[in-house]
Amino acid sequence: MPKYHGQKGRVYMSVSGAGVAVQQVALTSWSLDMPTDRVEVTSFEDGNKVYVQGKKDISGSLSGFFDDTSDLLFQSADSATPVRMYLYPSADAPTVYHYGTAWVDASIEVGVDAAVSITGSFQAATTWARKP
Repeated sequence: MPKYHGQKGRVYMSVSGAGVAVQQVALTSWSLDMPTDRVEVTSFEDGNKVYVQGKKDISGSLSGFFDDTSDLLFQSADSATPVRMYLYPSADAPTVYHYGTAWVDASIEVGVDAAVSITGSFQAATTWARKP
């Protein structure tokens, strides 16, 4: 299986639940966190602690630079409905991605000694899936 450099990662988002997802510009990184709930069910005679597994908790983050030609992240954060998201690890593997709808938050940071940066976070609004 080939390895990929992160420079070709992609994020597609819509500005509403009914909107078409388009590529978010000027991002430099994204992360997807998928921890699963686990509940301890250890009994007296068990040789060690035992757990049962529950549901995944899908969330993540985005970061990049301000680009005045695209306000997509902030429009998505303003949406009254969950937005569509597609996260691609690499454009070189276009059939591999994570997707679902999410609630989005956005931030912008401006400093006298730095480039204007944007960050965002998201939490799943519906069940997420992975292709392939």
